[in-house]
Amino acid sequence: MADVPENAPQHCPGTGSSDAGKGSACQGCPNQSVCASGAAAGPDPAIEEIKEKMSTVKHKILVLSGKGGVGKSTFSAHLAHGLAEDEGKQIALLDVDICGPSIPKIMGLEGEQVHQSGSGWSPVYVEDNLAVMSVGFLLGSPDDAVIWRGPKKNGMIKQFLRDVDWGEVDFLIVDTPPGTSDEHLSVIQYLSGAHIDGAVIITTPQEVSLQDVRKEINFCLKVKLPIIGVVENMSGFICPKCKNESQIFPPTTGGAEKMCSDLGIPLLGRVPLDPNIGKSCDTGKSFFTEIPDSPATLSTLIIQKIQEFCSQRH
Repeated sequence: MADVPENAPQHCPGTGSSDAGKGSACQGCPNQSVCASGAAAGPDPAIEEIKEKMSTVKHKILVLSGKGGVGKSTFSAHLAHGLAEDEGKQIALLDVDICGPSIPKIMGLEGEQVHQSGSGWSPVYVEDNLAVMSVGFLLGSPDDAVIWRGPKKNGMIKQFLRDVDWGEVDFLIVDTPPGTSDEHLSVIQYLSGAHIDGAVIITTPQEVSLQDVRKEINFCLKVKLPIIGVVENMSGFICPKCKNESQIFPPTTGGAEKMCSDLGIPLLGRVPLDPNIGKSCDTGKSFFTEIPDSPATLSTLIIQKIQEFCSQRH
C-alpha cells in the first residue's frame, strides 16, 4: 500500500490502519511513535506536490492487465509511438514495472542514463516529442535484479511522478506490471489529485487471461478508475503468404468481445499476432514505421478511440 513508509518493516499495517504503531510488526520500527500518535494518518503531502507537477500534463492513461505476458509494455510502446506521430503533440511514457522494466529495450534506449537537473530528473528522449522514464535507466546492467519490497517500490514511483521534469505533455502513458497490488495502488493514490483520464486494459483471447482481466476490471471499479476500454492482443494470426487467419489462442469462452458485452465495457479493438512486432521490440524500433503494411497496424484505430475518449473528458 502507498501508506506504508519506505523504511517500514515487512508486515507494516500502514499509517492509515487502526493498528498503526500498535501491532506486533511495529515493534522496533523508527516510525512507531509517530504512527501511534495518529500524526502519520493524514494525507501524504506528496499527493499535492505531484498534483502541482502534473498540472502541465493534459492526459494521463494507465495501461493495465491482471495477467502477465499479454503485451502491456508492447502496447504501451505502440501507443506512445502512435501518438508521437503527431509532431505537434508531446508524449511521455512512464514504466512503473519496477521488477521487470522492459520499456528501455522496446524503445531502443538500453544503456541510457537519467540525468539530474535543477528542475528534477530529466527523462530520456526517443524523439524530440517522446520522453521515457524507467527504473531500467537506473540499473548498472539490464540483467540486474530489482529485489525490493513494497515500500521501496512505492518510493520509486513517488519519485517518478514528483521529481521527473516532464515539461508540457499532452499524453502521459503509464505502463504497469500485472496484477492489482502495490504499484497500481501507489500510482492511483499519488495521482488522485491530478485527474487520471482512465485505464486501457489488455488481454489475450483465451479464458486463462480473461479470468485475471476480470479481476483487473473489478479493481478499477473499486478504486473508481475510469475504464477507457479493452484491447484484445494476440487476436488471431494472419499468414503473410496465404492470408488465412488462424486462432493461436482460441477464444473458448467468447474472448474479449463477450467479456466486454457481459460487463458493459467498450472493446477498443483487436491486435493480431505478428512476428514482426516481436522483432521491432527487440530492435527498439517503432512498429508503425518499420512494418506499415502489417495487419497489426490497425491498432491506429484503437489509438484514435483512446484520443477521442480523453478529449471528451477535458
